[in-house]
Amino acid sequence: MAQFQDRTLQCVDCGADFIFTAGEQHFFFDKAFKNEPKRCKACKAKRQGGAGGRVETSTNCSQCGRETTVPFKPTQGRPVFCRECFQLRNASAATA
Repeated sequence: MAQFQDRTLQCVDCGADFIFTAGEQHFFFDKAFKNEPKRCKACKAKRQGGAGGRVETSTNCSQCGRETTVPFKPTQGRPVFCRECFQLRNASAATA
């Protein structure tokens, strides 16, 4: 098994140094990722759309029509449900 040690890398966006930890290197090795990270955590989060890459989108539920917020960008032609309708659909699908 490979030995990993913390390494200092430079962010390609802001130029700041950041630590590529031994644990992160082990994770990359286990997943067979070929490239090491290029961005610090702050620039990576900005690039992915904010906190943790989550996108909050306001839309209307395809079933009841109520306005709702979903944690993704809706895809054209696919229904979007509010939390209540989504849970009802999942519950009825589980009993079918």
